[in-house]
Amino acid sequence: MDSPAPLITRRELERRHTALLDLRRYLARQEREFEERREQVQAFTERYRALFGPLYEELGALEMQLRTATHALMATLRSRGIELRLPDAPPKAGQLQTQMPQLAHLARFEGLPASTPLPPVPVGADISQWAPPTLKLLYRRAAMRLHPDRGGAALTDTERARREQQMMAVNAAYAASDRAGLEAMLLASGEDLGKVAGGNAEALRNWLIHCEERVQARLRVVNGHMSALSEHSMCRLWLTVSQAEARGLDPMALMALKLREQIAERRKEVYISERLKPESSLTRAFLFQRAARAGAAAVGA
Repeated sequence: MDSPAPLITRRELERRHTALLDLRRYLARQEREFEERREQVQAFTERYRALFGPLYEELGALEMQLRTATHALMATLRSRGIELRLPDAPPKAGQLQTQMPQLAHLARFEGLPASTPLPPVPVGADISQWAPPTLKLLYRRAAMRLHPDRGGAALTDTERARREQQMMAVNAAYAASDRAGLEAMLLASGEDLGKVAGGNAEALRNWLIHCEERVQARLRVVNGHMSALSEHSMCRLWLTVSQAEARGLDPMALMALKLREQIAERRKEVYISERLKPESSLTRAFLFQRAARAGAAAVGA
């Protein structure tokens, strides 16, 4: 014979309900933190593009002019039978690149996907009504209904004797933890079935479990988006810059200054390259210097 299913208590339902409320509050807080972080990183990216975009564009245009001029010089030397063996050295460590980082140029930080609403609460899902009453509460309800002293002065001797017998049975059932006996006596006395057995507590518990699983799944989505955002290069740069600015520093200005210095250097090189004569020894020195900085491929070798 199968043993009866464990009783779903009011305490269990209240505990699950409290846990669900706490989990939903935590999820809402995580969603707010992600949206705030996303907006901050997006704003920083726009600031980065506004400040460095024009500088990178100018630097890139100068680099193209410089390549065109050096390629022309190399082509002229080859036409005269002169082949230069230029170094193919990598760019110097710490040298700024001539194009804005692709991730900064294209970065768009998507928001969270729309969340799926939780299933509706079961009709009448009041924990105090749905959970079966405790054995002690059943006993008190039985005593309120069946105790001889609750019958009033109009109670006949026969009725009082019957109530005394019923109370003895109630006391015995309570002492023996006979829940079924107490329930049967309460129902026989006219007690409402819902107050004796509770509502559909299993349905309410299943609803609470399902909601908890849905909230946890949503939390995993939020944490995944937060992790991806935190690992993005622009987010890491934003954190670094924010920490430096909090100390009174201005790393963005320093980065812009280095870019402007490189632009000034490229302008000078373009000016020189456009005025060099192919047969001049200065031309070869310039090409070697250029190859040592950017590699032979950038010069046209």
